[in-house]
Amino acid sequence: MDLYNNLALGFGVAFTLQNLAYAFTGCLLGTLIGVLPGIGPLATIAMLLPATYALPPVAALIMLAGIYYGAQYGGSTTAILVNLPGESSSVVTVIDGYQMARNGRAGPALAAAGLGSFFAGCVGTLILAAFAAPLTELAFKFGPAEYFSLMILGLIGAVVLASGSLIKAVAMIVLGLLLGMVGTDVNSGVARFSLDVPELTDGIGFIVIAMGVFGYGEIISNLSKNENEREVFTASVSGLLPTKEDFRNMIPAILRGTALGSLLGILPGGGAVMAAFAAYTLEKKTVLRPGEVPFGKGNIRGVAAPEAANNAGAQTSFIPLLTLGIPPNAVMALMVGAMTIHNIQPGPQVMTSNPELFWGLIASMWIGNLMLVILNLPLIGIWIKLLTVPYRWLFPSIVLFCAIGVYSTNNTTFDIWMVAIFGCIGYIFIKLGTEPAPLLLGFILGPMMEEYLRRALLLSRGDWSVFITRPLSASLLLGAVILLSIVFLPSIKAKREEAFVED
Repeated sequence: MDLYNNLALGFGVAFTLQNLAYAFTGCLLGTLIGVLPGIGPLATIAMLLPATYALPPVAALIMLAGIYYGAQYGGSTTAILVNLPGESSSVVTVIDGYQMARNGRAGPALAAAGLGSFFAGCVGTLILAAFAAPLTELAFKFGPAEYFSLMILGLIGAVVLASGSLIKAVAMIVLGLLLGMVGTDVNSGVARFSLDVPELTDGIGFIVIAMGVFGYGEIISNLSKNENEREVFTASVSGLLPTKEDFRNMIPAILRGTALGSLLGILPGGGAVMAAFAAYTLEKKTVLRPGEVPFGKGNIRGVAAPEAANNAGAQTSFIPLLTLGIPPNAVMALMVGAMTIHNIQPGPQVMTSNPELFWGLIASMWIGNLMLVILNLPLIGIWIKLLTVPYRWLFPSIVLFCAIGVYSTNNTTFDIWMVAIFGCIGYIFIKLGTEPAPLLLGFILGPMMEEYLRRALLLSRGDWSVFITRPLSASLLLGAVILLSIVFLPSIKAKREEAFVED
């Protein structure tokens, strides 16, 4: 009964004219920028975060959530129409989606992506609503030692589920932790790693790193490619509805993708990318029905399953953020930054101290998912035209928008130079084949880990055994050790690397 009352409260908040407008704006902006090749949800939120500073906290988070799943959806449009994944979780959608478009079936492919995303988004949000309260009760049993151990588990989870080399992922985490230490030590008041630069005594701005590494880094990477490589194939999108046979094939795939995505979204470091890869791998292992198109040749299940999985994962990744205050992936780390800017401490107290925000955000996700279906399917033609805008016109406007956004936060040109520096660093990461997402998690969790570590040692009078004598903390640390040990086993390591490579 409490769930119904809470959802009634949430819909009451979400259905105000102001919040509906911000949800729509978030979905529209997210899709608009998510459609641009190479700019995924992470870069999109990083670039648009300054636009939410002046908004009320509820409206800001509703808009950011809309930007998140809007960008998530927009990535599938480019994947299907022009063989360019708008973001990393759309990489597997390219394989069959583009082949369907080449065969004149772009409409059913886009419809499968839209309907799969909508269903999975609704289920993911329902899971979030159902499990939020019990998990919040559990979160109240956490002390400083348990939170520190949970963050260790989260960072190791991010390393394990990051694509590419484990060593590089660990290096990114450590670099993020070190960057998080720049600034003035809260306890002693001494400046750390500030290199005698007065602007660095307050620390490196969160938005500076996010926008530089993910926004400018992606832009530099795209501009470094030869323009001839960016061939735009405008597919026919007449006849959006899939056939009865398509529905027979895609419905079980959507259900499987939704279940898998919902589970992987909750895991630390999981989220949409891992969910999409896992769902596609699962579908490939499922026996083809008689007369069904092979995978890689335009099978509709190869579009529906990963799209359902990445959207379910996108919704359920809010669970650890809103209930435990721990971001399970880099996008949720951005959401932590947004909440902190609005003086909201993410964690179990949000539900009790600010129920309008908590349940309003959850209710807005249903509305946002419905908006995406209504918004995207009729506007496919506009998105295709947007993709034909030359990069030489598109990217200067994005760079200018980002620079204005960064400058407006502190009214200092130092931040603009810092974004440019981190943009070059982000480009180097891309060239080295290093995934920078763990860096952002390390940067966000580093100061929090330090605070909980100090608090735990203060309460235990300097006794380090507090982390292993408390059962919950010991269990979390044991889980982290087991996870790290398993992933370094040769057979598991080979399987993990294979999971991120598609033929």
